Amino acid sequence: MSGTLNKVMLIGHTGDDVKMHYFEGGGAIGRFPLATNETYTNRTTGERVNNTEWHNIVVRNKGAEICEKYLKKGDKVYIEGRIKTRKWQDETGNERYSTEIQCTDFTFLTPKDASGMPQQGSSQPQAAQTRSAAPSAPAVSPGYEDDDEDDLPF
Repeated sequence: MSGTLNKVMLIGHTGDDVKMHYFEGGGAIGRFPLATNETYTNRTTGERVNNTEWHNIVVRNKGAEICEKYLKKGDKVYIEGRIKTRKWQDETGNERYSTEIQCTDFTFLTPKDASGMPQQGSSQPQAAQTRSAAPSAPAVSPGYEDDDEDDLPF
């Protein structure tokens, strides 16, 4: 199979405000850390263990500006994107690697009144309220009807 997939879906809390970098051509990049938590019980000791994984999120252009405006430290957010590893040299000449999540879609999950976003009915554009919405599956498949009488011979 020649097809491959690089897709990441995360729900977590921002570890800091979005740090922006603007370019001469009008482009922008926003960066922020995202924390995801895992909690489980250790089978041998019976104690609860909490692990936090930190992810470096990179958002580009208009998405970065929306995140900068509405995301604050501690906000809960859904991030969708792909993993990208960059190679660079530090000041001593050593090769270093940095793994980032290149964000392609996001949805703010913190209630508007909790994160300082304007209340519903304001002049805020719809794209700033949620960048994407996950499609919801219908409760019953279209075209399926639940009747006891059918024409099937078996």
